[in-house]
Amino acid sequence: MTDFVLRERRGATLIVTINRPERRNAFDLEVRQSLAEAVLEARDDETVKALVITGSQGVFCAGGDLKALSEAKRPIYKDRDRIRRLHTWFHELVNLEKPVIAAVDGPAFGAGFNLALACDFILGTPATRFCAVFGRIGLVPDLGGFFLLPRIVGLQRAKELVFTAREVGADEALSLGILFRVVTDGTLLDEALALAARFHGASTEALGMSKNILNRSFNLDQNTLAELESHAQALAIHTEYHDAAVARFLNKQPPAFAWPARAAKGQGGTP
Repeated sequence: MTDFVLRERRGATLIVTINRPERRNAFDLEVRQSLAEAVLEARDDETVKALVITGSQGVFCAGGDLKALSEAKRPIYKDRDRIRRLHTWFHELVNLEKPVIAAVDGPAFGAGFNLALACDFILGTPATRFCAVFGRIGLVPDLGGFFLLPRIVGLQRAKELVFTAREVGADEALSLGILFRVVTDGTLLDEALALAARFHGASTEALGMSKNILNRSFNLDQNTLAELESHAQALAIHTEYHDAAVARFLNKQPPAFAWPARAAKGQGGTP
């Protein structure tokens, strides 16, 4: 772990902050390695119930470090291996069986855009901007962009965003389903932490299995999904969480996990 990626615990939430403002929080090898370590910590630490990813000083992530890339002289197969190794830890992030929230202020460009898309919920501010910027420099989307973007905005709109490499502001991102919510300036991290904290009382096992199956749902047929559902429900029924929840219900006690009605409507403000 380097100072370029900071980790902080707030209760059962792990906050991961990309902290390289002099390079607009761009990716380089150190940042990528540190992000990989943070993702594995969130995966392996049973006391972590949710993960928040953000950037420092009004920038989420400007994408790849072009200066570092231009200075590196590698054989072509080394570049292929470099990209392939990204997906080892990125797969762990996309499929992390815990809620992951991106708190995006300012630009999330290129790989930074795709890093945000890998999260379950993206909160933004009026200053938030997204861009699949790769086409401006003659590259194709990396860090999972081909997989993530069309699943969120649809194939035709994904093609438009990739082909044009244009910026998408907060209002449009909200209408496209990229942003879950736009919050007021100065409240972004607090809002993200409040959203994360709502999941602290939920069943990590049930949420994790639900996320795992939902992530696969576009690629599987109905019968396969029914089989996954059957196995997951059988496991969930035998968890301690389910037993305790049933006992609370039978004893007429309030549930340990209940979503506020106002937040469920997707309105602004702290959920």
